[in-house]
Amino acid sequence: MKKLLALLLALVMVMALAACGNKNDAPPANDGTPKEDTPSTSDPAPSGEKIDINVIAAQYGQNTTQWWADFQSEFNKTYENINLTVEVVSWNDIYTVVNTRVSNQQAPDILNIDVFADYQADDLLLPAKDFVSEETYAKMYPAFLDQSVVDGTVWAIPDLASARAMYYNVDILEAAGVEVPTTWDELKAACEKIKEYDPEIYPWGIDMTTDEGQAAFAYYIWNNGGDFTDADGNWTLNSAENVEAIEYAISLVKDGLTNSDPATDTRYDLQDMFGTGKVAMMIGPNSIPTYIQEGGSTINYAFAAIPTNGGNPSVSAGVMDRFMCFDNNHSPEKLEAIKTFFDFFYDDARYSDWVLMEGFLPATSAGGEIVASSDPSMAPWVDIVGSCKFYPTAKAEWADVKQGVINVEQQALLGGSVQELLDGLQSEIAG
Repeated sequence: MKKLLALLLALVMVMALAACGNKNDAPPANDGTPKEDTPSTSDPAPSGEKIDINVIAAQYGQNTTQWWADFQSEFNKTYENINLTVEVVSWNDIYTVVNTRVSNQQAPDILNIDVFADYQADDLLLPAKDFVSEETYAKMYPAFLDQSVVDGTVWAIPDLASARAMYYNVDILEAAGVEVPTTWDELKAACEKIKEYDPEIYPWGIDMTTDEGQAAFAYYIWNNGGDFTDADGNWTLNSAENVEAIEYAISLVKDGLTNSDPATDTRYDLQDMFGTGKVAMMIGPNSIPTYIQEGGSTINYAFAAIPTNGGNPSVSAGVMDRFMCFDNNHSPEKLEAIKTFFDFFYDDARYSDWVLMEGFLPATSAGGEIVASSDPSMAPWVDIVGSCKFYPTAKAEWADVKQGVINVEQQALLGGSVQELLDGLQSEIAG
């Protein structure tokens, strides 16, 4: 019996040693899956895991959400090693959403928005050349890249752009017996005649909402010889030209020559009213023709230079939105995946489709050529967008200035003094 037990014990020890040897020395099964500590050269994600990229994108119009959904699906099918998630957020909410996530240490990998300087000032962003391939970077208009330079470094890349002009209803102006206005005096006189012709029509459209209030501020101050800053980059928000400009805009509202509630009527509301003949004239982006056409409108309209004051040349406002990449301690593989995202997005045909979808202007030369040839009506806009005046978005205070001028307008609509309000804002921003 003892010999049998000894034999069994020896057998158990041999089996244990064999099992130990298999665990430490035998090569792994060749199943095509790379080991966790040995990344594959063809797949940046170790162990077959996907690289997650999350994007927050601004909602430009009715088609934006579906376009990004289709893009996400196509991208994920093309790059099986990357898991792209795109969240589309309305302009009214995007600043709150992003800033809340940043404060909670949950910044997105990629952000599509207009402002960037405040994030850059807080050391939250990567330089553009860290997350964009050389080929894609070279496609972009240098003038657009210049709008995102701080201390000699480009921190964001242009998503798309738009230029602004004055749109007018040809039939209404003819019926009211007025010429297309080119000056502020002519504009006010035209508005008064249109109101006499039909009191149910809003002669002039103004958007002083959180959506486009900063644009309204720019339209009037730039066309009165004013600006946000002086030649040295110092804030000049309460300059005499700026005060006069906003007082003029507010006077149009108080005289009943505009839409009834500029503090709540967004540019989309104005575009809807313009498309139905409810608004006779308004300043708007080059995307209005697309917006009106998709809305089924058949009005007879045209566009002209924005009216100006005091002999100043008319200034077309250019608006440029951006992509930026937050510094979330990305691995080299993650940065390559992000570059892949931008290469895919800025593919000439795909990018042109994105721009044309909502009637915007391209930020790449190849995109400009495709857009101009695809839609001849956009050709004049493509030619002028490079000469537009832009917001001073490279300054870290811009986000506060943007909200500040909107607050000034809305308080002035309620009866506040434009001079006092702009004095207060200048003091707050410039110190």
